[in-house]
Amino acid sequence: MNSNKQSNGVSAPVADAQKANWVDMWAPEFSRPYLRLARLDRPIGIWLLFWPCAFGVGLASVAIPPNGFDFQILILFFIGALVMRGAGCTFNDLVDQDIDQKVARTRSRPLPAGQVTRNQAAVFLVAQALVGLIVLVRFNSYSIWLGVASLVLVVIYPFMKRVTWWPQLFLGLAFSWGALMGWTSQVGQLYLPPLLLYGGAVLWTIGYDTIYAMQDIEDDALIGVKSTARLFAKHTKWLVGLFYAGALALWTWAGTAAGAGVIFQSAMILPALILLWQVITLKFNDPANAL
Repeated sequence: MNSNKQSNGVSAPVADAQKANWVDMWAPEFSRPYLRLARLDRPIGIWLLFWPCAFGVGLASVAIPPNGFDFQILILFFIGALVMRGAGCTFNDLVDQDIDQKVARTRSRPLPAGQVTRNQAAVFLVAQALVGLIVLVRFNSYSIWLGVASLVLVVIYPFMKRVTWWPQLFLGLAFSWGALMGWTSQVGQLYLPPLLLYGGAVLWTIGYDTIYAMQDIEDDALIGVKSTARLFAKHTKWLVGLFYAGALALWTWAGTAAGAGVIFQSAMILPALILLWQVITLKFNDPANAL
């Protein structure tokens, strides 16, 4: 009887994950809580962490054409994004377990739902971090120390929603760090172009995570959790648009500073159209629209 109940609990999907995702449908039952802790049932976050890394590598290849585009380093960045996004989410869930239990969207996550214990989650966190370390030591020394420095942002981010209206800023600072590392993995030190790329990625992250946070506005207000979605309120739409415009401006400047030509400037039309569509279709009073 007890084993059946435990099995059903482990099998129960997470409310804010895409329905019929691969974890719920095909992953072995014993692995599902851990895959959910790492958010592998919603892999979009992996890409959001990986793209700044790839853009940093690409920007360096523009600035120093003889080096070319380093596809091997890109594979390392993808593996790093995969495991460190999972480690960050696991750490975030350990810190936020008390909050997640009070929010409708998150109370079905593995820790608040009792699918794993805190000790099990902590061991899983360490395992992911060790894989990340194995990847990190493959980079040059400048990038290694830059990666170590990013851990400060990773650690403080989950606490920011308790003390500031701008937790999305700290997520942006942490999630966009790969833009700097992508560049330094090729060049060995920082210059203006990667700093501009990083600044644009931070603004982009503030924009998209403000949209994401709109889902929890009512629950967050009840339990005192802060966010830019609550801060911006009815002004969210045009403020997100402003952050996106700033991101596009900094990215364009970064490309110009790195020596990119007309092709790059023309290619910026595509992300501009995607971000414009997000702003136009954004509905503040419709939480489902934020997914």
